[in-house]
Amino acid sequence: MSEKKAFQPFVSPDTKMKEFTLKAVLMGSIFGIIFGAATVYLALKAGLTVSASIPIAVIAITLGRRFLNTTILENNIIQTTGSAGESIAAGVVFTLPGFLFLTDGGGEQFFNYMTILTLAIFGGILGTLMMIPLRKALIVKEHHTLPYPEGTACGDVLIAGEKGGDFAKTAFWGLGFAFVYAILQKIFHVIAEAPYYMTKQANKFFPSARVSGEITPEYLGVGYIIGPKIGGVLVAGGVFAWLAAIPLLASLVPADVIAAQQVKLGYLANVAVSGGKGGWDAATHTFSDYSAAIYYAYIRQIGAGAVAAGGFITLIKTIPTIISSFKGSLGSIKTSEDAGAVKRTDKDLNIKVVLFGSLALIVLMALLPQIPGNGVGQKLLIGLLVVIFGAFFVTVSSRIVGLIGSSNNPISGMTIATLMGTCLIFIAVGWSGKVYEPMALVVGGLICIAAANAGATSQDLKSGYIVGATPKYQQMALFIGAIVSSIVIGLTVKFLDKPTAAMLAEDPTLTHAIGSAVYPAPQGTLMATLAKGILSFNLDWQFVLVGVAIAITMELCGVKALSFAVGAYLPLSTTLPIFIGGLIRGFADKKTGKAATAEEEELGKGNLFATGLVAGGAVAGVIIAVLSGIDSTAAGLLKVNTEHGLTQMLGENGYMLLGTLFFLFMGFVLYRIAVKKDKPV
Repeated sequence: MSEKKAFQPFVSPDTKMKEFTLKAVLMGSIFGIIFGAATVYLALKAGLTVSASIPIAVIAITLGRRFLNTTILENNIIQTTGSAGESIAAGVVFTLPGFLFLTDGGGEQFFNYMTILTLAIFGGILGTLMMIPLRKALIVKEHHTLPYPEGTACGDVLIAGEKGGDFAKTAFWGLGFAFVYAILQKIFHVIAEAPYYMTKQANKFFPSARVSGEITPEYLGVGYIIGPKIGGVLVAGGVFAWLAAIPLLASLVPADVIAAQQVKLGYLANVAVSGGKGGWDAATHTFSDYSAAIYYAYIRQIGAGAVAAGGFITLIKTIPTIISSFKGSLGSIKTSEDAGAVKRTDKDLNIKVVLFGSLALIVLMALLPQIPGNGVGQKLLIGLLVVIFGAFFVTVSSRIVGLIGSSNNPISGMTIATLMGTCLIFIAVGWSGKVYEPMALVVGGLICIAAANAGATSQDLKSGYIVGATPKYQQMALFIGAIVSSIVIGLTVKFLDKPTAAMLAEDPTLTHAIGSAVYPAPQGTLMATLAKGILSFNLDWQFVLVGVAIAITMELCGVKALSFAVGAYLPLSTTLPIFIGGLIRGFADKKTGKAATAEEEELGKGNLFATGLVAGGAVAGVIIAVLSGIDSTAAGLLKVNTEHGLTQMLGENGYMLLGTLFFLFMGFVLYRIAVKKDKPV
């Protein structure tokens, strides 16, 4: 498309068509609830998320055409409302679990439903508010230079659906396949959850090296969506940690020293008491799993340093983008127009909504009791910092996702920068010590939620610009979606945080599932580590700085340091199946012999099926977790377990091999669907 040619949306600005209707908002709210809950589960498990706009648009087209008789603009409102749930869930999970890991449990009182709900709503509203004056500068004026890949693809999906394309079939197949797989794996235990191979600690040449994989459909789908390049960098970090650093430390560091380090970090009560990560035996002074012991004692701190440095490097590289975005934003705010002369497709909510909305957020944060802080004065400073950092990083987030997409949005880096900046401001005014840790985490958490939602909002506004939507109706839908989805996001977080019977059988002292091996919450742990370390001047800098050096080394080698660092921080069992999904994507692209554009990737069969795998696996995980977290007859379904019988019949290695074969079969199905030559269904 030539830049000289004026852009024409699919629906003319003069066309009157149903758009902001009750059925569209209700459908969008339902999707926001479903995908918000699924994102909480996926983000807690893997520290990763994928865009929900495409699957919501695909399903909206199918249901809308067959049952609801919706217009293209109503379908756009459905996906706009629903997408808020996914982005807010990501921001919540990446930061707020950090309350559990603050000094002496000082933040645990704030890890309650009302605080999570309040912060989720405030962050979601802030992200949408700050995008109102940015829409014309970034979406309209830079339409030809900022592609907003998910937004463009979603707009194309909506247009194709209006023309009669049936895109939902493949996505639904993927969802159904993943759901059945998840039932076989998580309820009946026909499929092993995490097959592994580990060398013994007594191995002279390569002690305690571990290769493992959580062979779930959501990880395979995520890997296919992000592709082999990012998946390769992620797994490279895992290979470094589990096949290089851990065997090296296992060779050099005595078991007693590892145990003492676990005591320092709070994983072990005392060296004389058995327990802790890796199964410390106080009588024999050995661990049953040295790789896990070393991972929790050292690797997570090294990984935290690498993630922090990777985030800063990413932020520094985007400074030119930040400056140009602010110039455009200020210009758009100064521009005033006569509302009566504005075309339907140019009507935003009034700038007064942004100004008074921001003031209202500051006042509410100062008055509400669930916000940490001693007195109105401290809370006012928190509110002011949130709005200032919010305006800054919402601009950054929108610009970045315009270039590389929401799935690659480095919101962790922005949150780290916000958290460190907040801590330094606190120290400058004399606020140091553990009492201020929850306050710093609130600022970082709200900015993370706002930046995540701003990225998704930008993609939605791009979709609307392409199809010819009314911006103010999209902005209103985003506010509704943020509030409704936040209600369920908080509930899902609390449900998943309740330890199951299986978790308690393994560790009777466990009080929170979040932070355990099941839901490691890597970003939340990192945020808490940084807040504690800076405000108490007691960070294990020797390990953190090793991670910083690793990140710098990767960046100098031309590798994206943040992706590598996240891979080093997460267990290899998480990144390996993601990498396998990326490999399948690489082989499929090579087989088809084309380098697809962003729009073609989103509309391709492989991507739609992979999206279904992610949605189906994650939704099944949420349902099973909810059943595990409640005392009812429904929870009895989870007691059906074939693992013992299969292990006796096949042996432990045979049982894990059977699970691996199931996973490979799922990968084969994904590959076959991806390389089919007929048009997307």
